[in-house]
Amino acid sequence: MAAVTRSAASTGAVARGRPGPLRIVEREARIYRRLWRSSVFTYFVGPAMYLAAIGLGLGGLIEENGGFDGSISYLQFVAPGLLAATIMQTAAADSLWPIMGGLKWMKSFHAMAATPLTPTQIIVGQLTWSSMRVALSSTIFLLVAAVLGGIASPWAVLALPAAMLTGLAFSAPICAFSATQETDTRFPLVMRFIILPLFLFSGTFFPLTDLPDWLQTLAWISPLWHGVELCRAATTGQFDDAATLVGHLVVLLGFAGVGLWLATKAFHRRLAT
Repeated sequence: MAAVTRSAASTGAVARGRPGPLRIVEREARIYRRLWRSSVFTYFVGPAMYLAAIGLGLGGLIEENGGFDGSISYLQFVAPGLLAATIMQTAAADSLWPIMGGLKWMKSFHAMAATPLTPTQIIVGQLTWSSMRVALSSTIFLLVAAVLGGIASPWAVLALPAAMLTGLAFSAPICAFSATQETDTRFPLVMRFIILPLFLFSGTFFPLTDLPDWLQTLAWISPLWHGVELCRAATTGQFDDAATLVGHLVVLLGFAGVGLWLATKAFHRRLAT
């Protein structure tokens, strides 16, 4: 009995000595260290192909025919849009099937909850790791864009926190949704009917003013559009007034905050059983 008591006390001391979410990050980092090669295409080759095909290929045709009028090239216009849109897709995918796997298929989250870790620490750790992956992906994307000539301002470094916040604005609410599902049958619908339309109609490839008024209204409430605007302001150095920038930040923080609150409640319900 004394040995068990000492063991429990030791476990509690370890838990108090290192924040719970960092334990989740450490676990995911150890797994990723063995699997990182499978993401090389997603993080490096994919961005280079996107930017070369759309920014240089399509952009060259648009500019040759006088279809793009601006103080920056089409490549410089589309690069930050693709950055935010790619981050959205990555964050969404990481918040669907992996969450279902941890809660239902492999039940790794239940195993974590059997330790001193709390459901809140588990979801915060997952979102922290997702944000770290977004930071890595964004850094590589910006480097590729800079090599291809898609960066117009040294303020582009600010696109990193903007991209991370955009990813969190999607990953937190989608994690909350995933934690309420019993099967993954609705996950492809999320990617097809929510993520894909946002990718196409949130100012990624052309100015939002080119859309009909009703589509502009829908795009304004999309977190992706706000992320695109922040990333584009950073990479081009064309900052709007402070109120506009604060508005973009407030919307993204709102999505992330509400999503985290809902995800925490959902994790507590699922891991309490």
